[in-house]
Amino acid sequence: MKDYGSAWRILRLSSLTDQIFIKAQRIRSLQTNKIRKVDEGQNSEFVGIINYSLMSLIQIQNGIAETPDMDLETALELYDSHLAETKILMENKNHDYGEAWRDMRVSSLTDLIIQKILRIKQIEDNQGKTLVSEGIAANYQDMINYSVFALIHLQKK
Repeated sequence: MKDYGSAWRILRLSSLTDQIFIKAQRIRSLQTNKIRKVDEGQNSEFVGIINYSLMSLIQIQNGIAETPDMDLETALELYDSHLAETKILMENKNHDYGEAWRDMRVSSLTDLIIQKILRIKQIEDNQGKTLVSEGIAANYQDMINYSVFALIHLQKK
C-alpha cells in the first residue's frame, strides 16, 4: 500500500483470481523444474497468494472501485479483519481434520490451491451462482490457509 496505494481496488475478482493462478503455477513450476531463472523461491509466492486472496475478500465485501479509493488505515483494518476470520476458520477445520495438513507435502498443498482456483474460475463463469458448493469467499479462505500451512512446512526445511 505504501508503494502503490490502493491501485488494487480497481481489480475485478477474475483478475485477482488470475494473479493467484500465476503465483500457484510458478510454485508448481519451482517444485517440478530443476532450473530456476528468477532467484525467488516458493515463500514469496505463497505470501502473494495470501495477499491476493485477502484483497479478493475485501473486494467481495466492498465491491470493485473505479479508482483507488482506500487509505492505508482502512485497508489494514479490512485486511486484519478478514485474516482473523480466516484464522478462526482454519482453527475450526484444523480441529475437525485432526491437523492432517502436518502430514501433507507442500506439493499437495500447491495442487489443492490450484484446484481451488479452478473452482473459483468456474463459479465466476457461472456469474457467482452455485448449487450446492461453498461460495467464492470460502475458497479464497482455504487458499490462505493452505498457503500458511505450506509456509510452515517450508520453514522447517
